[in-house]
Amino acid sequence: MRTPISIAFAVVLLAGCKPSVNVEQERTALMNTDREWSQAATDPGKFASFYAADASFYPAGMPVVKGQAAIREGLAQLMAMPGFKLEVSTTSTQVAASGDVGYTTGTYRLTLASGVENGKSVTVWRKQADGTWRVVEDIFNANAPPPAPAAPPPGPHTLLSSDKIVWGDAPPTLARGAKLAVISGDPSMPSPFVVRLQMPAGYTIAPHWHPTDEHVTVLSGTFAFGMGDTIEKATMQDLPAGGYALMPAEMHHYAMAKTAATIQVHANGPFVLNYVNPADDPSRARN
Repeated sequence: MRTPISIAFAVVLLAGCKPSVNVEQERTALMNTDREWSQAATDPGKFASFYAADASFYPAGMPVVKGQAAIREGLAQLMAMPGFKLEVSTTSTQVAASGDVGYTTGTYRLTLASGVENGKSVTVWRKQADGTWRVVEDIFNANAPPPAPAAPPPGPHTLLSSDKIVWGDAPPTLARGAKLAVISGDPSMPSPFVVRLQMPAGYTIAPHWHPTDEHVTVLSGTFAFGMGDTIEKATMQDLPAGGYALMPAEMHHYAMAKTAATIQVHANGPFVLNYVNPADDPSRARN
């Protein structure tokens, strides 16, 4: 029979055998990895390799991007934009007592031909089975609020009740089944406009991009967005009525009406859809 003293002594020995975590060593490793990640900011493939396979990317004013492959596609589009330059500065690096989870905070400066954005970020890292640190959650946003949509040109005010809105077929670059109403402006001209689109459930717009920023508000139903050059329904972000999305100029994205839906689009004309795969352009099939 073991005595209480021998049992207690065994417990102490077992506790002493538990491997300890050198938190400061892991923190240094994370700092080094974070520095390498920042230095890869001109190479979308290498930059994306620092994300875990199941990582989430949270750009401001846009749906969340899920998975390393989708993140890589989005980054490639961003880095290909004229004047692109990204400068990142990490201000804090912390690692949990367990040594397998950490986070970094910092600031960034994004330069494009259209202007400069200064902002801040929070990145959550997780240590992988092979001992490397990889990003699992990455969120950032600008210090300044987004610019308001361009105001329509000066003129008499407009009051338009719903029964006065005139609906017609959507332009040929959109698949049949959608209806369009012009609320203000002229979508065919290089000036601000507002239009509404009505779409039946399941209506899909293939991967495309616009030459100007598009501000989209969901008025009714559920409308979903995804980023990239191929449709991945599992990663699309649902926006219910009242939801808002900003699609930056030249950003590749796709969309689907999960239910019958109506959206309102504010942008500067002309209203153009450039399909990533020209074969997806419905106007080609109508010619």
